[in-house]
Amino acid sequence: MTPPFDASPPPLNPLPAFVLTPADGLAGAMVFASPHSGRERPADMGEAADLTSSTLRSAEDVGVDRLIAGGPSRGVPIIAGRVSRAYVDLNRAPTELDPVLFDGEIEAEPTARVSAGFGVIPRRAGDGTLLYDRRLSQAEAPGRLAWVHTPYHDALGELMRAARDRHGAALLIDWHSMPSRAAGATSRNRRGVDVVLGDRHGSACRGATMRTIRALFEAQGWRVGLNAPYAGGYSTERWGRPDEGFQAVQVELNRALYLDETTLEPSGDHDRFARALDRVIAALAAETWPR
Repeated sequence: MTPPFDASPPPLNPLPAFVLTPADGLAGAMVFASPHSGRERPADMGEAADLTSSTLRSAEDVGVDRLIAGGPSRGVPIIAGRVSRAYVDLNRAPTELDPVLFDGEIEAEPTARVSAGFGVIPRRAGDGTLLYDRRLSQAEAPGRLAWVHTPYHDALGELMRAARDRHGAALLIDWHSMPSRAAGATSRNRRGVDVVLGDRHGSACRGATMRTIRALFEAQGWRVGLNAPYAGGYSTERWGRPDEGFQAVQVELNRALYLDETTLEPSGDHDRFARALDRVIAALAAETWPR
């Protein structure tokens, strides 16, 4: 029986901002990342007082770090965020700051994600609720980024460069989850697609790499979509440079496959899904990269 996910209040001042689990023995060419599985909210977040736990966790990739935990035993290191995405979004560029959120003028990159309230320091929770009833000071942005965002991406960079140095190429698999509504669930198709693979519309990895990865997921009987509605975020964009020996693919798992989306507890299908995903991970690790 799968134990429930930890429902206790998160520590107020967690350190470090991420967990790195090295590969057992010699690491291969792959690196696994789970930037949105963290749930710890630092004491200085200062969110609106009336927010519910479900709202604060609505953008969290609940349990994804546990689902991919078989990576290290197969030669794949894992880096996973510990801090809530509501505090800092590790899959955004550090320049994606939201001018609406801050007191006074601030240099910001005007992207569609920022305009929607989902910048590197989000203005909205995953369910669309406003996270703050105040404006953040300009000093809060560099402080959060320096503590959470910078060390995470420095560590990810070290893993990627080490993999390329050892094997001549590195492949980042950036693991995420998506609500079933984003997967295209309808009254006729209650779940929608099962997995969405994002490669920045072909720019982040070789075509042969994507075909192989897609086939491994489809071998489990899952419906696999490409690049819609998720083509890849900051990590995929940053490390998707095939001509330099770096490839990246973002994987979105439909939460309805393993999670009760209301309670955020494992569903009755969790263990079966976890075993199937572990078969995918084993097959990924057995491949020779690059392709």
